Amino acid sequence: MRFGIKRSTAYILAAAAGAAGLAYPGRVQEVRFTDVTESSGIRFEHINGAFGKRLLPETMGAGVALLDYDNDGRQDIFFVNSTSFHGQPGPIGLPALYHNNGDGSFTDVTRAAGLAVAVYGMGVTVADYDNDGWEDIYVTAVGPNRLFRNLNGRRFTDATVKADVGDPGFSASAAFFDYDNDGWLDLFVTNYVEWSQAKDVFCTLDGSRKSYCSPESYRGQSPRLYHNRGDGTFEDATARAGLRDPSSKALGVALLDIDSDGWLDLFVANDTQPNKLYRNTGKGTFVDVAVQMGVAFSEYGIARAGMGTDAADYDGSGRAGLIVGNFSNEMMALFHNDGDGFFVDEAALTTVGHATYLKLTFGCFFFDFDLDGRRDILGANGHICDDIAAAHPRIGYAQTAHLLRNLGGRRFEDVSGTVGRGLAVPFVGRGLAHGDLDGDGDLDVVLTVNQGRARMFRNDGGNRNGYVRLRLIGTRSNRSGIGARVILTHAGGTRQWALVKTGSSYCSQSELPITFGLGPRDRPARIEVAWPSGQRDLITHPSSNRMLTIVEREGLVASGVIKTDRKR
Repeated sequence: MRFGIKRSTAYILAAAAGAAGLAYPGRVQEVRFTDVTESSGIRFEHINGAFGKRLLPETMGAGVALLDYDNDGRQDIFFVNSTSFHGQPGPIGLPALYHNNGDGSFTDVTRAAGLAVAVYGMGVTVADYDNDGWEDIYVTAVGPNRLFRNLNGRRFTDATVKADVGDPGFSASAAFFDYDNDGWLDLFVTNYVEWSQAKDVFCTLDGSRKSYCSPESYRGQSPRLYHNRGDGTFEDATARAGLRDPSSKALGVALLDIDSDGWLDLFVANDTQPNKLYRNTGKGTFVDVAVQMGVAFSEYGIARAGMGTDAADYDGSGRAGLIVGNFSNEMMALFHNDGDGFFVDEAALTTVGHATYLKLTFGCFFFDFDLDGRRDILGANGHICDDIAAAHPRIGYAQTAHLLRNLGGRRFEDVSGTVGRGLAVPFVGRGLAHGDLDGDGDLDVVLTVNQGRARMFRNDGGNRNGYVRLRLIGTRSNRSGIGARVILTHAGGTRQWALVKTGSSYCSQSELPITFGLGPRDRPARIEVAWPSGQRDLITHPSSNRMLTIVEREGLVASGVIKTDRKR
């Protein structure tokens, strides 16, 4: 992370494009994000352990994940927490698992579930790593990390030692994925820098008072790739897979398939180091193609402060583009995939650059908040320095989120101030996840706050448009269906597609079910699922406004009605 503000040609272009972007016509959708934290019963508060020494980790965390841990069809919430530093008094920060009661309220079941384990937590990824039908939880930390195995939806057990995945480094985001398509989920873990309390560096902005150091003050740490043996244990495959990189200072990871060859690739967002795009060769190894594909640096050839990231087909091209949250003088990156083996950062030429230039973005993702069939962008923002306004009055420590509505044609408009007061409140935002938490079909949002109360925002009105929600269960492929490509075809022939994935955002994970917005259309013509195993399942004339459960080789096995209040 860098400090200071600079004006650049990119900012001028972004401002001009942003002003133009606001004039683009688009169908007005009456959507509001309502802060329902209090009424939902969520009382989680992040503890960063700060005691006046401004230690690097305390300004970084933490993440959140949405999961259905008890298979009742409702998305629950898991919050990562940090805690006091070694040898320091203070409150003990515990993670929190909130059970979704199905009536808009949540109950804290952390202790009953066996998850009241204090670690200096950073991130989380969730999936069924042992193919037993229950979603497991992996928590990253300022070492060691923890793997919690789900025991029949009632309780979790710490399987870290048995699985041998307790990375001792300064870990951030992580993702379960099946890189060799053997039906078992492997695990990729990003690591940040070589840091300890004893080796903390004294940095200052004014020559006297200690401030948080840039990662340039520390050596990097290599990410880790753990290969799943299929017996509950993993082996470290980092070196043989070609992923060992001691210069890496990674904070975010996104899954994608850049060449549509059926092998999952990895995009890694690095902080002050070049981003990485690891192409999966299909032979157990990866090759970094970030430089030649145009995603390693800014348009000026500079490594930015990459944090959160996500990949999705936001322009209807059939190819995945990328977003990356960067520092407050760098704007968010919006990498358009041109289909010729190259990405172009279009942020400076769109509203995306204008809206995010002064923001420091951590969590971010693509999602279709108004269900019009186009993927929008949401970012969680907040600075790392609580005194930043003294040096730069235009930049606050707490910052509002940015919601960028996709108008089609690779254009966006900033609607952050028109979707209710919830997202207009400044927070020191970090983790960010989306999912249908109230069972009405549209996507709600959970945001974590550094050293503060997490917030839940209910989407009111997104379901005025039609939608289809999909839950996938693998049989030959991994049971969570990670890596499955789902293609929805409308009656008129237009297509949407999405990838079942873990990771993305910053230290967080959104729900695993996929949501397709249909806009004013009634029903799709068909849905095709291309599984990692090579199996293809086709569902013709599926119902809309339903949660569809698709099992590999069996096709559609369940179609559940989703409660919908289109007047809300």
